[in-house]
Amino acid sequence: MANGIYAAAAGMAAQQTRIDAIANDLANSDTTGYKTQQVGFADLLYGSEDGVSVGGGSEAINLGPAMQEGTLAASDNPIAVGINGPGFIQARDSAGSTLLTRNGDLQIDASGQLVTSDGNQLVPPITVPKGTTAGDLTISSNGTVSAHGKSIGQIKLVSVAAPSGLQAAGQSSYVTTTASGGVTSTTNSTLEQGKLEQSNVDVAQAMSSLLDAQNNYSLLSHAITTQDQLLQMANQLRQT
Repeated sequence: MANGIYAAAAGMAAQQTRIDAIANDLANSDTTGYKTQQVGFADLLYGSEDGVSVGGGSEAINLGPAMQEGTLAASDNPIAVGINGPGFIQARDSAGSTLLTRNGDLQIDASGQLVTSDGNQLVPPITVPKGTTAGDLTISSNGTVSAHGKSIGQIKLVSVAAPSGLQAAGQSSYVTTTASGGVTSTTNSTLEQGKLEQSNVDVAQAMSSLLDAQNNYSLLSHAITTQDQLLQMANQLRQT
């Protein structure tokens, strides 16, 4: 009977992981380029109690981001770019790590470099001529960046074999993993200047899933209480 308590406790931990993931999705429903995090469940090891096969409960599994495209919306930033189709903008942070993002809210930093909204330099880097403002730049659908009609570089989109295998790195950015595969160039997508991709979080669906997870958590909690009461009754019977 004690195994039932352990199984229910494992289920509660799994549902708490699900609740945390959904809460994070809801908190980022207005975050540019954010992708819903997918959570699945798997059985824990089975054992035996009094000759009967019993399960050990379940555990939550991170299935990675859901990469469905969000809606492109107009932006006040003249050098914002939205991606039409699959793929990512590649950038490098201050530690030298390569990041992938669909957040195209680009900026010009103090050194004249085109950077992401969190200050990461594009890969390959693009240097803006001195005195050039964001309003002086045009970005074509193939990523060519021009200042006053003269090409100064190209934003090159990249992809990975399994986007759901990417690991979140914060700020709507991701790093590659063995599961995702390495980066390759892509020519099947285009950029749209003056647009930003919205989060793909379905708030109504997320709220429904949150209520379901909370109900499951409550039921598992009651199961533990019930099994604890049964154990106490069994112990009392043994003592009589």
